[in-house]
Parts: sequence; C-alpha cells; structure tokens
Amino acid sequence: MAALIELSYFAAAILFILGLKRMSHPRTARSGIVWAGIGMLVATLATFFHPALDNYLLMLLALAIGGGAAWWSGKRVAMTDMPQMIAIYNGMGGGAAGAIAAVELLKVSAAEAGAIHGTSIVLLAVLGAMIGTVSFSGSCIAFAKLQGLMQKTLRLPGHQLLNLSLFALMVLLGLILVLGHPGPFLVSVFFLVALAVGVIMTLPIGGADMPVVISMYNAFTGLAVAFEGFVLGNAAMIIAGTVVGAAGSLLTQLMAKAMNRPLTNVLFSSFGAAPGSQSEAIEGSMKDMSAADAAAQMCFAGKVIVVPGYGMAVAQELITAIKQL
Repeated sequence: MAALIELSYFAAAILFILGLKRMSHPRTARSGIVWAGIGMLVATLATFFHPALDNYLLMLLALAIGGGAAWWSGKRVAMTDMPQMIAIYNGMGGGAAGAIAAVELLKVSAAEAGAIHGTSIVLLAVLGAMIGTVSFSGSCIAFAKLQGLMQKTLRLPGHQLLNLSLFALMVLLGLILVLGHPGPFLVSVFFLVALAVGVIMTLPIGGADMPVVISMYNAFTGLAVAFEGFVLGNAAMIIAGTVVGAAGSLLTQLMAKAMNRPLTNVLFSSFGAAPGSQSEAIEGSMKDMSAADAAAQMCFAGKVIVVPGYGMAVAQELITAIKQL
C-alpha cells in the first residue's frame, strides 16, 4: 500500500508539471488546468489510503466545505474579479502550510525537544511557518485592496523601521523555536508576529503593483508547502511546492521586468514615505496620442495585434449585460 501511495504521488507530480507546462500557451491553458486538477485529485485520494490516518470524517467534512465554497465562488466570480480571487486562494494555501507547521511545532512543545522531529526538520517547519503565514496575511490584505474593502494605501510613520523590527523579531522567535524547547505560548507569539509581518509589508503597496505582489506570495506559498512536505515526508507536497515556488518566482521577476522596475522597488519604495512626498512623483515622459493618430497608425500598419486585458474583460461584461437587457 505504501508503494502504491508513493506511485500515486509521483503520478500526481507529473500531472502538476505537465499541467503547468500546458498553461504557458493560450491554446492549451484550459487543458493544463484540467490536468493539474486531476493531479490534485489523485494526490487527495491517495492520502485517504495512508495507514497513519484515521480521521476520515474530518477529512471528508473539510473537503466538502472547501470544495463547496470553491465551486460556489468560482461560478459566481466575475472575470474582472479574478485577481483578488487568485490572491485569496493563494493565501489559503499559505495558511494551510502555516497550520501544518503549527501542528508539528505544538507536537514538539508537548514532548521533549527532538523526540518527535530532529533539529533540521524543526528548522524546515519553522521556515515553512514563516513563509506560509506571511503569505497568508499578505494575500488577505491584497484581496481586501483589490476587492475595494481597503480604499486607501496606509503608510505608517517609520514604516521601514517597524517592518524590519517585526521581521527581526520573527526570525529571533524562529531561532528560539528551533534551538530551544518551544511552548504553546511562544509558538502563538511567533505566528502572531509572522501575521503582522505580512500585513505591514503589504499595506503600503499600491493597487497597480498588486499583481507582482500576488505572484510573489504565490511563490512564497509554494516554497512553504515544499518545506512542510519535507516535515511530513510527503513527496507530492515537496514536488508540487517546488514547482509552484519556481514558477511563481520566475513570473514575479518577469512581471517586475515588464514594469521596468526592480522587485525591491515594488516592495520597499514606499516604506517610510509620507503621502504626497517625492517618492510618489511620476517619473518618465508621456506622449499624447489622439484617436485619429491611433487610427492612422493602424491603417498603415502591416500587422496589428490586439492583446485582451482588463479593459476587454470589462467590455465583455458590459456587452453581456446589454444583451440580457
């Protein structure tokens, strides 16, 4: 049975990789999503046959709640709301990785240090907890901004110093968890600080930069899942998390390059800046073009490529609404 489970995880990993490959082209993107979904189904079903598990009722209940919520929200979400949907779903993945780490760290706190996991495994659990929790809280802030629940970009006084202080405190607490004998209180404080780091890091970032941030948090989530895969000894989590982390990292770099801005500028340019300060000044030059100029250029162009984007999605929704009327 153990060999069959590992074989199922390997098949799921192959489907993840092939699905991601097919997502890279518009013609095969839909089938790529289906392939990756089948891989997730195979991995989930294989988990039910794991000999160390017996809480099948809770597993089925969680699948029913999560699957039902995803089906309902996926059917109702508008195409223009897809970025915030991706943000919140990605945040759930990071939160799941953080929850796994919390369970394992609490197991360690209930026993003698190193009795359940070695120091290296505890280190991986803490790293996954850091990255996954930051991704969870940061993705929630990104969702709130894109959904319109947060209308203003909040910049606190001394934001950079506060962010660095919270990050240093999170790392210090993580080292204590790895090297010491963590108790439930220390584990709780560690996760609260990690949640605060994700919130503080995302608050000053504007809506125009949010797609880059969401992609970065997607990479964080994949990396956290891979770390927790090592903790649980789950090959499917390791491979899937590594693939998602690598793809998310490359996508983040490409998006930042397409914006002609380094990623550090997106993440840290606004820290400590007051509203209306020089850091918000618009750089570069703008060339005005009238509708007649655009028409003339397209008239004499040898080839015109139309790239659908957010505006096309809004227009499609408007056309659909008009047809319904």
